[in-house]
Amino acid sequence: LRHPMIFYYGHPPALYINKLRVAGLITGPLNPYFERLFETGVDEMRWDDMSKNEMLWPSIQEVHAYRQQVYAIVRRMIETHPGLAPGHPPVTQKDPLWALFMGFEHERIHLETSSVLIRELPLNLVQRPAEWPKLHPSARQPAAFPPQAGRDYPANELISVPGQAVTLGKPADWPSYGWDNEYGRRETALPPFQANRYLVSNGEFYAFVAAGGYREPRYWPDTGWEWRVFRNIKQPAFWIPEGPAGLHHYRLRTLFESIDMPWDWPVEVNYLEAKAYCAWCAEQEGTPCRLPSEAEHQALRADQQRQAAALGIEADPVMGFDGVSLMQKRGWNLNLACGSSSPVHASCPAEAGFHDVFGNVWQWLEDHFNPLPGAKAHAYYDDFSTPCYDGQHQMMLGGSWASTGDEASIWSRFHFRPHFFQHAGFRRVRSENDGGAVRLDRPDSPGQVYEDPQILNEYLLLHYGAPGEQMPYAFGPTDAVEFPVRCAQWLNDAAREYRVPTGKALDIGCAVGRASFELARAYRQVVGIDLSRAFIDAADVLRRQGELSYFRKDEGRLGVTLNARVDPAIERNRVTFRQADACGLPAELQDFDAVLLANLLCRLPSPKALLGRLGGPMGLVKPGGLLAIFSPYSWLEAFTPPEAWLGGYEQDGQAVTSTAALGAFLTAEGFELLREAEIPLVIREHARKYQYIVTHATLWQRAAD
Repeated sequence: LRHPMIFYYGHPPALYINKLRVAGLITGPLNPYFERLFETGVDEMRWDDMSKNEMLWPSIQEVHAYRQQVYAIVRRMIETHPGLAPGHPPVTQKDPLWALFMGFEHERIHLETSSVLIRELPLNLVQRPAEWPKLHPSARQPAAFPPQAGRDYPANELISVPGQAVTLGKPADWPSYGWDNEYGRRETALPPFQANRYLVSNGEFYAFVAAGGYREPRYWPDTGWEWRVFRNIKQPAFWIPEGPAGLHHYRLRTLFESIDMPWDWPVEVNYLEAKAYCAWCAEQEGTPCRLPSEAEHQALRADQQRQAAALGIEADPVMGFDGVSLMQKRGWNLNLACGSSSPVHASCPAEAGFHDVFGNVWQWLEDHFNPLPGAKAHAYYDDFSTPCYDGQHQMMLGGSWASTGDEASIWSRFHFRPHFFQHAGFRRVRSENDGGAVRLDRPDSPGQVYEDPQILNEYLLLHYGAPGEQMPYAFGPTDAVEFPVRCAQWLNDAAREYRVPTGKALDIGCAVGRASFELARAYRQVVGIDLSRAFIDAADVLRRQGELSYFRKDEGRLGVTLNARVDPAIERNRVTFRQADACGLPAELQDFDAVLLANLLCRLPSPKALLGRLGGPMGLVKPGGLLAIFSPYSWLEAFTPPEAWLGGYEQDGQAVTSTAALGAFLTAEGFELLREAEIPLVIREHARKYQYIVTHATLWQRAAD
């Protein structure tokens, strides 16, 4: 899901202002409304193409004027800041000026990702800028149907790669900007494997399309097939069918043109399509194949990162050459050397014989996006990488023809959701093992804990179980049952007590929805948000049907089936549920009369990313609205990096508590504390094991305008 293009025109300058403020390089906002409106991008959870919200976007003229103002601020800082004067010392990660370079590199990312969005627009709505690089010269060759290997595209043999030690990670003192996920270090003992000499070409992929690969669910991961059906896609997104369906004649859409299909260019697909192709090839050849791991991709490069220590900056050519020079000297299609992909066999091979280990298109990997050991979130942008270490983002390496700056560096580690389109392709690997690929979808991984069926059952009991089912022992904490009901009641009662309107409420971290339904007793519209797909699916069944069966575990595999029921007196049509990341809520969510955060804050990778959305222009809580937070402050590194904790640590010899830090943050955001209490909850795991938790509950009211 993406916003209208005007968002991407306003997002980079807004980030400059926000990050320069965080670093203390400027003291105040330039346009508070724009800096909130353009702060948060796509809703990654949804497969739709375009956001259909009712937001009113500013005009191009208004955003252009804003960009010019930000440009003047950035230019003045470059020209006058003493830290950038001739002979200045290196700008390091601890320097406030790091935020300026963060803005540069963030803008480069959006230059590339916006080019993909432009490529998706109708041709009659786009025009090539005079300064934009031309297509690769091979773009003008006529296409043959059907394509033949050896004539229209190169045969793609497998090359053996010996086992070796591979080093991952950018040195902390490397003299260029890097995103937080690039730092740290991992040593991998990589077993032998085989990989295709070239990226998979359009010509190779054509056989999969013509054979009906997009019609066969057996080739696709489950979510991949669901996505394919939802989008009704029948060929790669940038292939334009010519003639009747089934003829399989195609042209290729580039940014600004439609050209004859260049069969020897790399196919550009998402991760799901790449996996389906690998499954089809395995069936055709009788031998399993897959995508490379991050360590294997580095081996294709002859482990260039390991050589960097000896070679210095010469190991990272993007630090010394523009795109045209890179193509001339290395044959790499990077840094906007041209305005399109190029043939898979056009680049100079790496030492091990592989082409396009850098540039042309990004390459999908088997690894989930993951932190290297020792990596830390940067204080100026603590939610850049961390929220995406969730087992739902796939890694990409190598950069594309449109990658510039850090994204074209040998150190770059990039990621997207598997259904996203970018200038991205892949190559195949054969191996008897997984190549050391890092997967975060194990049941015990933080991103998967709340997808586990047992956890789902426990939460259905927590939300909908009768008090005697949640805590059957008279000597137990019977006052800790029905926690979601008591949380919602706080807001329902407070609305009456403080005479706050009851138009709409937002339940962030709604889990399976009980508090959302209870809020609907008082509020006319309630939105429940949770990151867990399993939780949202269960809540939505309860919204539609009013009941849902679940299993209460008693001992081992023993237990009973119970029914979760929504009180018939509640108008369920007042409630909607939506899967979303609390650290990156869409901008259209704003102006709620009440917001609830129950047992959520200390499970977020970036708590301040959510807290910062509560107030200010386009805040989640409307002026005069209510905010209720319930948190035990159970900070765990598995969920929240220590540098993002609100409290629970010492600073300059003084204890920093979450209670004090939260109070200071919300007070600065214009909230007044109305009430606080210690509110218990109990989560039943089985008949003889319970989690007893005491949350610190605070009720706040945002100052009226």
